[in-house]
Amino acid sequence: MNTTDTIIAPATASGDGGIAIVRISGADARSALSAHFKTSSNRLELESHRLYHGYLLDFDGTPIDEVMAVYMAAPHTYTRDDVVEIHCHGSQQVVKSILNLYQSQGLRLADPGEFTYRAYVNGRLDLSQAEAVSSLIHAKSDSSRRLALSQVDGLLSRQIYSFAATLKRLLVLVEAWIDFPEEDLPAEDLVTITATFAQIVAEISVITNSYGCGRVLAEGASILLVGQPNVGKSSLLNALLGEDRAIVTSVPGTTRDLLEEGLTIEGVPVRLVDTAGLRESSDVVELEGIKRAEKKLAEADLVLFVVDSGQELNDRDFYVHSQCIGHPAFLVMAKSDIGKSIGDLSFCDFPAYRVSAKTGSGLDELRRAISTFLLDGYRPASETVMLTERRHYEALLFCLDNLKRAITLANDGSSLELLAFELREALYYLGQISGETTTEALLDDIFSNFCIGK
Repeated sequence: MNTTDTIIAPATASGDGGIAIVRISGADARSALSAHFKTSSNRLELESHRLYHGYLLDFDGTPIDEVMAVYMAAPHTYTRDDVVEIHCHGSQQVVKSILNLYQSQGLRLADPGEFTYRAYVNGRLDLSQAEAVSSLIHAKSDSSRRLALSQVDGLLSRQIYSFAATLKRLLVLVEAWIDFPEEDLPAEDLVTITATFAQIVAEISVITNSYGCGRVLAEGASILLVGQPNVGKSSLLNALLGEDRAIVTSVPGTTRDLLEEGLTIEGVPVRLVDTAGLRESSDVVELEGIKRAEKKLAEADLVLFVVDSGQELNDRDFYVHSQCIGHPAFLVMAKSDIGKSIGDLSFCDFPAYRVSAKTGSGLDELRRAISTFLLDGYRPASETVMLTERRHYEALLFCLDNLKRAITLANDGSSLELLAFELREALYYLGQISGETTTEALLDDIFSNFCIGK
């Protein structure tokens, strides 16, 4: 991306609303505002970081809109360039007129994520913080919001820089002894090096172990409801949602396709997927729904195997159970308000829960069990580093491999050149997270997933 010209983009979502914000960043931001903005007080010089009321005028002096505008001088801005924000009425025609005005004046429409990219290039954010900005925008729950905000504030970055600083000091020490091949690395230095490696390995392992929980909090988990027709899957979905979303009838096979709904369970964002009842069928549409349900099993974070508490288990239930084997699953005995026994459950070793969509009995216990399972019992504290990006997770795994090989090399008395190589590789993978060793292609891929105006 070109970071030297002046860019413009709407900073608020498209669609009509009460207010929209148009953002300008670059060397010409101040002059662009001054050319078309007339304050109500006829003030000529605008102080930085102060909001002014006035009118935005076309080239011929015709008012485009009554606005509030603010000029923010570098480097105390989001991009560390001069930034202007124009707060106008939320009509898309007003926004379009403002964009057209400044584009005809030579400003360029910003690419997706370009404001954050400039913040990264100018050193205001590192790459992991920049990625967290996107996660914050798309946060699906209060937990994911807090987690993303902690990374924007640099919680992960500080830990990565701490690891890198320690490894750089050790690399300097090792390379210093490489310059004196006739001398052996002192035993006390070797002990210090291996002990430090082991400590960093332990600390990074704690962070990598958080990825499963972090991914669930950031992206949400997929929960699949499966069972033979008419056992209460749709009623259970409606009960967990708190609304009648799925059609519920006494006729088997009502649900013929996947029905997916999002909600938050005990602070965890999830996607509930109701499926067609698994059974033999001659209905072409229902058969396709059954195929899709079976395919979804492999993708689910958790499967709720639903049976009818009011009926004896039969071969169809056993068939559904066989489909669930090998997948993380709960046995959910629906319609528990009927009060009948469904028979011997020894064939199934899934955690079992009795619920009633009609009375609400057992639903809170099921919700708690789902949350505990998805978070693996882990509840992040405010200062806990958690991984949410697979890219970060894989980079740290590679870093761990290098450090473990370095420990083996040090303990075996291998050459210092090999030890230095593993250290440099470990630093390379840490740099992949912070952005110090990231390729332009990867940067383009990361920022292209941002929305325009951020």
